[in-house]
Amino acid sequence: MGLMLRVDSVACSYGAKEVVKGVSFTLQAGDVMCLLGANGSGKTTLFRAILRFLPLTRGEVCMDGEAIAHWSRRRLARTIAYVPQAHTPPFAFSVRDVVLMARTAHMNSLGAARRHDHEMVDHALDSLGIMGLAEKEYTQLSGGERQMVLVARALAQEAKLLVMDEPASSLDFGNQIRMLTEVKRLSERGVSVLITTHSPNHAFLCASHVAVMKAGRLLACGVPDSVLTSSCLEEAYGVPLDIIDIGNGSRTCVPRTAKHT
Repeated sequence: MGLMLRVDSVACSYGAKEVVKGVSFTLQAGDVMCLLGANGSGKTTLFRAILRFLPLTRGEVCMDGEAIAHWSRRRLARTIAYVPQAHTPPFAFSVRDVVLMARTAHMNSLGAARRHDHEMVDHALDSLGIMGLAEKEYTQLSGGERQMVLVARALAQEAKLLVMDEPASSLDFGNQIRMLTEVKRLSERGVSVLITTHSPNHAFLCASHVAVMKAGRLLACGVPDSVLTSSCLEEAYGVPLDIIDIGNGSRTCVPRTAKHT
């Protein structure tokens, strides 16, 4: 598979304070990279830089070997889909209309939705098990339901790279599993996914690669078996942790104070 995303020595600041400090990594087609780190480590700021919401002070972001700094918004939207931590629309759109908005970059100059656009909306809603929300007002949904709709909107966009900023933070356990399962399915179809999470166990479930940030820098980056170690996660989060083998090639992360067998 070809190279999809290259983040090369990226740095960015808020005012005089440098928040992301020379971060580099690559993401191939079909890779799922989980980005871990404590609050304030720079994860969301890095995402804002990749998405061009925040200017770079140095470095470069490339897709398929081409810098995206001067791409049109339309081209960017056809290539990268984004799931924010939270979103409140100004009007009471239906869930179906919120998801349909993701198709704007694919529509003609008249902005008319085609049959394929509506099919992609239905497919996204159905794949996440939320078709029953289609005609409900987005503003009347719970926080977890809204988050699932935002994931559906990103799926309907048919982008080659999906950037998800803590998408599981407001989801119940069942919806977390549905969302992570869909991430795995997308990767199997060649879509690359960059996802932040506070749970190392999410990375164990779906990641092909893991990056850990601390104080704006990458503490470690690589395959889960080499990165998700007790020592690395303890340095990132400042608490004692154990990585436990639970059989069938699976592992889980638990606090060291917890009793486990």
